[in-house]
Amino acid sequence: MANTKHKIAVIGGTGDLGGGLARRWAQAGHDVIIGSRTNDKAKASAAAMNEALGLTTVTGQENGAAAAAADLVALTVPFSNQQPMLEAIQAGVEGKILIDATVPLMPPKVGTVQLPEEDSAAVKAQNFVGEGVKVVAAFQNVGAAHLQADHGIECDVLVTGNDPDAREVVIGLVEDAGLKGWHAGPLANSTAAEAMTSLLIHINRRYKIAGSGIRITGEPGSAE
Repeated sequence: MANTKHKIAVIGGTGDLGGGLARRWAQAGHDVIIGSRTNDKAKASAAAMNEALGLTTVTGQENGAAAAAADLVALTVPFSNQQPMLEAIQAGVEGKILIDATVPLMPPKVGTVQLPEEDSAAVKAQNFVGEGVKVVAAFQNVGAAHLQADHGIECDVLVTGNDPDAREVVIGLVEDAGLKGWHAGPLANSTAAEAMTSLLIHINRRYKIAGSGIRITGEPGSAE
């Protein structure tokens, strides 16, 4: 269970990735707010999740209201929807941690790395919301289907952000989701994690893997 309980708004929580994270965080003991474009869709998704998990702690609200009501916000939408969603939640995320799981995939060539002008989607988000928001990038390399299933996940999570304390909070949430998180440096390093997604998609297709992931080898503290 979570060491520190948070009220987490999952923007895009009716989608595959957001729904998977919301499910695991709710099971870990956090209060989760499903964010969607409409209240009705958000509330229906929250009710279905509560029923499936035997909980009452999942609620649903329109994206802007969800962000405002939470103490921590996760953005889990496709790259094409990132900017509109940032505009919708900008006021609600001020002074908070914003976990950005966006990957700049540009169909139809999703197996080819294509980065935005800002070098990463997370840097783009930070530039837009301003320094009053602590953007932390994470979860770009985890298969959504794994998050929605009741099994362990063979994938580590690279956590990048300019504020080490904010990264540490997110690493705790990574662990609550059943994964291993690693401090991977400032937000500029999110470029590597975002680009890795296209590599993994290519590997999945080439070797017919249902959601490949990454592992960091070595033991912390073993270097002299």
